[in-house]
Amino acid sequence: MTELICIVCPKGCHLKVDEQNGCAVTGNGCKRGEVYGKKELTDPTRVVPSTVKIRGGSHRRLPVKTSEPIPKAMIFNAMKLLDTVEVTAPVKRGDVVYKDILGTGIDFVATRDM
Repeated sequence: MTELICIVCPKGCHLKVDEQNGCAVTGNGCKRGEVYGKKELTDPTRVVPSTVKIRGGSHRRLPVKTSEPIPKAMIFNAMKLLDTVEVTAPVKRGDVVYKDILGTGIDFVATRDM
């Protein structure tokens, strides 16, 4: 039995996920908590925020994030990719900064204009 705190909403339900029983979830206050509990144990993913170098911008770093959650096991390799990225201003929020992270089909996108 694994215990989690649900992060889907501010309520923060205390979930118990029973791996021996098909990842049955208890303690959830809504259906979203059940989905979160199962997914967190079977296929955890995260949205990854970071920064990249930018030339000609008002700051030296441009904030970026993944366009969708990526598998948790890929986070460190995805961050290493960002060390190689340098963009040139102007950049608009939502512009793709790095396409198709590690073959996932998910991109790093800018999170502000610069």
